[in-house]
Amino acid sequence: MSKRDYYDTLEVSKTATDQEIKSSYRRLALKHHPDRNQGDKAAEEKFKEAAEAYAILSDDEKRARYDRFGHAGVGGGAQGFDPSQFSGFEDIFGGLGDIFGFGGSRRGGPQRGSDLRYDLEIKFEQAAKGFETHIQIPRQEACDTCKGSGAAPGTSPTSCPGCRGAGQIRFQQGFFTMARTCGQCRGAGKVITKPCQTCRGAGTIEQTRKLTVKIPAGIATGQRLRLTGEGESGAQGGPTGDLYVVIFVQEHEFFQRDGNDLHCSVPLPFTTLALGGEIKVHGIDGDETVKIPESTQTGTTFRLRGKGMPDVSGRGRGDILVTVQAVTPKKLTKDQKKLLEQLAETLPEQKVKPHARDTDDDRGIFGKVKDIFG
Repeated sequence: MSKRDYYDTLEVSKTATDQEIKSSYRRLALKHHPDRNQGDKAAEEKFKEAAEAYAILSDDEKRARYDRFGHAGVGGGAQGFDPSQFSGFEDIFGGLGDIFGFGGSRRGGPQRGSDLRYDLEIKFEQAAKGFETHIQIPRQEACDTCKGSGAAPGTSPTSCPGCRGAGQIRFQQGFFTMARTCGQCRGAGKVITKPCQTCRGAGTIEQTRKLTVKIPAGIATGQRLRLTGEGESGAQGGPTGDLYVVIFVQEHEFFQRDGNDLHCSVPLPFTTLALGGEIKVHGIDGDETVKIPESTQTGTTFRLRGKGMPDVSGRGRGDILVTVQAVTPKKLTKDQKKLLEQLAETLPEQKVKPHARDTDDDRGIFGKVKDIFG
C-alpha cells in the first residue's frame, strides 16, 4: 500500500513554516497518543505516521529531498530518527529517549544538588571599601548516620524487583518501544527495605551552616557572588550545588552612583561662586578639596578623578562629580540688604530675556551631568 503524503499526514500545506509543522505535529501526537487510545489500532497507526512525517519535514535536508523525489528520496522515512528533532515534546512523550527506545539514561543515578540563593543587604560604605561578613544558610546535607544512602546502618539499598535495577519498565506498543519510570523505586533502580531512622530514608537532613563571605570593593546592587559547593548535597552521591549571594547596596545620603562614578550636588552661597574659594566634600577616602574659580555659574560640575567607586574587578576607580548650586538666603539683615543694594548699583544693567524652555531641566542635575561627561 502506498504511503500518504507527509504534508497531508500532518495536515499542513507544502509551504508551511517550521513552527506550523511543529504545532500541527504536537496537536496530532496528543490526539492519537497510545495512552489516550488504549487498544485503538487506527489511532496507534496515525500516531506512528505523524511521528514519521515530522521526522522528515522537521529536517531541512530531508524535507528538501522529499519535496524533490518524494518517499524515494528519504529511503522509507522512519528509519534513522534523530532524537533531537523531537526536543520540546517531553510533555507528550515523558522522556524522549525512552519513548523511542534510544537508550536514555536511568533517572535514579547520582544527581547534582540544588543551587541556593541568599540576598545580602550591605551599606554603601561597605560596598566602596569591601569587607568580610558571615551568613547562616539552612540547606540539605548528606545524613551522617547513613552517609547519604538512606538505609539504616549495617544495611544497604537492594535492587528493585519491579524493574530489576533498571529504573525503567519498557514495553512494546505498536511501532514504538515505550519506557516508563518504575513506580516502585521512582527510577532509582534500588529500594530501601530498612530506612535510616535519622533521615527517614531521604539520605539528607537540614543543617544550618555559618559561612564566611568576602565582599569585593566596588560591588553593586544586583551583582552576585558564587560560593562553589556550598549549595545542597547531591542525591545518590552526586556533586553538591552552589550558593549564590545576591548583593543589595543601600542608597547613600547624597551620592548617586552611575557605574563607578559618584554624583553629588553641593549648595553654595552666591559670594563663594562669585569670588571663588575652596570647599570640602566628604568622599570615600575622607574629605576632598574642590577649588571654586571666580565667577563660577550655578550648575557647574567639577570632576575629582580617581576618587569614585573602585571597579569590582580591581581595575581602577571612577570619579566624583560635584555640581554646585547657588543658594539664595531666605532672610537678610539690614546691613546685608544695604550691601547688596550697593553691589547692585555697581553692576551693569541687564536686560531680561527669556530663554527657550529646556526640556532637559526636568531631568535635574544628575541627568545634565551625564550628558556633559558622556
